[in-house]
Amino acid sequence: MVEGGFAKLFQKRSFFRFAQKYQPLGSGEPEEEALDCKTLNVPRNLLNIHRRANSTNTTPGTSEVLPALTQTHEERALTIIEQEKEVTVLPPKDACKCHKEDLARALNVDLQTGLSEFSVLQRRLKHGWNEFSVENTEPIWKKYLDQFKNPLILLLLASALVSVITKEYEDAASIAMAVLIVVTVAFIQEYRSEKSLEELNKLVPPECNCLREGKLQHLLARELVPGDIIYLSVGDRVPADLRLIEVTDLLVDESSFTGEAEPCNKTDTVLLAAGDITTLSNVVFMGTLVRYGKGKGVVIGTGENSQFGEVFKMMQAEETPKTPLQKSMDRLGKQLTLFSFGIIGLIMLIGWLQGKHLLSMFTIGVSLAVAAIPEGLPIVVTVTLVLGVLRMAKKRVIVKKLPIVETLGCCNVICSDKTGTLTANEMTVTRIVTSDGFQAEVSGVGYNGEGNVYLLPSKEILKEFSNISVGKLVEAGCVVNNAIIRKNSVMGQPTEGALIALAMKMELADIKDIYVRKKEIPFSSEQKWMAVKCTLKNQDQEDIYFMKGAFEEVIRCCTLYNSGGISLSLTPQQKAFYQQEEKRMGSSGLRVLALASGPELGKLTFLGLVGIIDPPRAGVREAVQVLFESGVSVKMITGDALETAVAIGQNIGLCNGKLKAMSGEELDQLAEAELPSTVKNVSIFFRTSPKHKLKIIKALQRAGAIVSMTGDGVNDAVALKSADIGIAMGQAGTDVSKEAANMILVDDDFSTVMNAIEEGKGIFYNIKNFVRFQLSTSISALSLITLSTVLNLPNPLNAMQILWINIIMDGPPAQSLGVEPVDRDTIKQPPRCITDTILSKSLILKIFMSALIIISGTLFVFWKENPKSGITPRTTTMTFTCFVFFDLFNALTCRSQTKLIFEIGFFRNRMFLYSVLGSFLGQLAVIYVPPLQKIFQTENLGVLDLLFLTGLASSVFVVSEFVKFCEKRCCQPKNKGRS
Repeated sequence: MVEGGFAKLFQKRSFFRFAQKYQPLGSGEPEEEALDCKTLNVPRNLLNIHRRANSTNTTPGTSEVLPALTQTHEERALTIIEQEKEVTVLPPKDACKCHKEDLARALNVDLQTGLSEFSVLQRRLKHGWNEFSVENTEPIWKKYLDQFKNPLILLLLASALVSVITKEYEDAASIAMAVLIVVTVAFIQEYRSEKSLEELNKLVPPECNCLREGKLQHLLARELVPGDIIYLSVGDRVPADLRLIEVTDLLVDESSFTGEAEPCNKTDTVLLAAGDITTLSNVVFMGTLVRYGKGKGVVIGTGENSQFGEVFKMMQAEETPKTPLQKSMDRLGKQLTLFSFGIIGLIMLIGWLQGKHLLSMFTIGVSLAVAAIPEGLPIVVTVTLVLGVLRMAKKRVIVKKLPIVETLGCCNVICSDKTGTLTANEMTVTRIVTSDGFQAEVSGVGYNGEGNVYLLPSKEILKEFSNISVGKLVEAGCVVNNAIIRKNSVMGQPTEGALIALAMKMELADIKDIYVRKKEIPFSSEQKWMAVKCTLKNQDQEDIYFMKGAFEEVIRCCTLYNSGGISLSLTPQQKAFYQQEEKRMGSSGLRVLALASGPELGKLTFLGLVGIIDPPRAGVREAVQVLFESGVSVKMITGDALETAVAIGQNIGLCNGKLKAMSGEELDQLAEAELPSTVKNVSIFFRTSPKHKLKIIKALQRAGAIVSMTGDGVNDAVALKSADIGIAMGQAGTDVSKEAANMILVDDDFSTVMNAIEEGKGIFYNIKNFVRFQLSTSISALSLITLSTVLNLPNPLNAMQILWINIIMDGPPAQSLGVEPVDRDTIKQPPRCITDTILSKSLILKIFMSALIIISGTLFVFWKENPKSGITPRTTTMTFTCFVFFDLFNALTCRSQTKLIFEIGFFRNRMFLYSVLGSFLGQLAVIYVPPLQKIFQTENLGVLDLLFLTGLASSVFVVSEFVKFCEKRCCQPKNKGRS
């Protein structure tokens, strides 16, 4: 754009006149200059080149040199623009091998002053803002219309159209109303979930300290461009990919990228060779967190050209798979369509054989087919899912799409990230070994100070110096420490935070205040220890050193060991014992720190060892155990090391302790055909990247598994989106992981997944219960009408009575089946097979069994009450009431497919009781209230009539309960045999 402006300027040969209008510095700027500046879209600092030239060179009699100078500056400006265009982002693996001078040259930046505003503008034109371009959000009206894509909804709309064509306007209106209710409820719930997610994601926009034009400025991270100089300090979120050029004790938490719980030690030295991103010690990545120290770096990648952006692009490319419920509803829609066409064909064939008019028979067939389609089914499915979503919301789980709740009922594999998901991403001391052999275990997770220190094996709770050796060890860890804990979060190194939290549990957190620190020898990766020189406040005593670090380095500085507060000479046997303990703790996945104190660095007293780990979250072990027992396999996928991953795996009881581990490198060596069978048998994947996680998910899906993925980091986002159910952490989760997921655990509680699976299984069973009730009722009603039509019999039910039955069939009693509380034994049921349809063979048999009983009973009453003189109001009243009572008893037995009514309880579903009671009272009103008698053509019935009808109608309930009882008795021996 700028270049175009200059070209036009040259063509008009007006630049000389433009330059002549400049005044010496200090004089006013003419309006024409401002106008030309805007017209050209040239930054004012570039035009200042001309101003400076004029102010220094223009003297009386030298105006003839201006055109040449102007052209020179114009050429320089064009050269600058061309240079800015040539600046490209540097891949981290190239940047890590660059010297500072080469880096400055490649990015065309002065490392001491930073970029100019003009350079920033030119680079932004080429590289864009430092943010991700998310696809335009769909307008609300389009989201609403998308709800109509459901095959069952389309089938109902087709039914409404047929009703209009056949002039059945009441049917068309009722079906259209049902459809509107369904799509509106589903849309509102999903819209609410999206809004909840937006609230969750309302974070303060990331900011940074950036050097530009020699001044340190506070900017929004989105304004950065390649070549910007960034200053980092403790607590900063890294705003872009940076190549470090200066560092001071810099530790960066990269767990959201790599899964490593331990912060990475960063340097500014040039690397000779580049490995994977975890090995690039002089590069920091967008979205990671500065835990300790400070640094200065050059931006090498922004927006979608950063490592974060690579993951984002992979996530955008992934398609979210269809849920099993959506597939089941698709199949049910097709089955009902075939059923409808079958009825139409059968009626027309019979009519043709009887010599009846084909058009009239077609009209009857279509009417029956429309009546056969359960328009209440989408309402029940939607209401059931909405109630499931609302119940999950109470448990602090946000569900973004309604069908996802039910999908959890099919889930048979949960792949979980370790750091921040199974664990809290909070380093915690869990084990203590003192120099004189005392051992203690520590409870509680994180930096809140909750928990206790238990002396083993007595389990005595230790406080302050109740055990001298443990007290002195904890004191040393607290003093040789720079971390601060505020509001349950650590400022500083997480390992130092763990030592402070340990001191809080021992009530020794304030002990460092009795010392005055005189000197600190900071930790470095070469020496692997840190020491401080202190003296006691207000006491004239000699100085004392406290040291912490790697065991092999600390023990070299020790000549004594502590035994109950007395220093004794350190023997080779003692050293061997400590070394053995250190190896044992390390092999169980703990990070081991040794502590010592004494008057001189070479003559310290060894105090003992502490074992630190990022331990499992509370409730994870129990959740994994319940999931395992219910047939759900839990797999851990982490970027961490083997020892740590296995230690956590054993701690949470993965695969009942029968662990098989595989690295990301080993995964890469497997052939594509081998992946599904191999991945199924592995419980821990370590040293994995986002691509490995995606490969594992896809392999499990090819093996026929319904996979749930839980995670919190950027490195989990792609896998979260490609999984059947993606579950992100609400508090610890990154924005990109929440965007990719279908569900969000607001409190980061992994055990809520178990509740969600329970909900998912219960929802599917409730839908099946409703389908059984509605189809058995509709088939019964259809069969009565069909039989009377085909056999030329008088119709046993009139139009108003059929409408009343339809209200019961689709109304409150039917809808209340969808809100049956989830059975507590549901979680113990194995995951539902994805190929299972709602209309399974056993369900179809039960539907036809119930329908046969209802038809037989109703026809029996119709035959019994039908006098030779013709149909009377009593005949239709008895037949009508008989059918309604059959309906209510059928609804009662449809509350569960497997459990007897006494097992689930009469009063558990209050809504069902109120609905049945309301329907019963409504039926009595239809029989006994005079105005309604006229409408429904009924008459009063005696008490004995009602008792007879109740006894007959209860047969459908009695037979169904007896079948359940027999099924239970038959299945028990098989189950015992399996166990």
